[in-house]
Amino acid sequence: QVQLVESGGGLVQPGGSLRLSCAASGSIFSISRMGWYRQAPGKQRELVASISRGGTTNYADSVKGRFTISRDNAKNTVYLQMNSLKPEDTAVYYCNVGLVSSTGWNDYWGQGTQVTVSS
Repeated sequence: QVQLVESGGGLVQPGGSLRLSCAASGSIFSISRMGWYRQAPGKQRELVASISRGGTTNYADSVKGRFTISRDNAKNTVYLQMNSLKPEDTAVYYCNVGLVSSTGWNDYWGQGTQVTVSS
């Protein structure tokens, strides 16, 4: 079976940095797009950043220039480097991966990791 394990969340002061990681494991044949979403209380889940298998990236306007998404295909891992963090970045961050495994194509979500930006 396939599972995604997230790590790297925590409490940080405004202007600080965090690096999130999401590793996919299991009987994986191929991973297509990998991305990060976030959801704050009372708000819809929104796409933060995504990256294709070939490395093409997409960012929400609110994080452009501050966040960087990357992936290591050999490790089936996606990262989100978050710099110059702001209180409005506070949310639960979820990894999302579309992949092909022994059961066919499926969309998987990580368990979520809390990012809190506060003084």
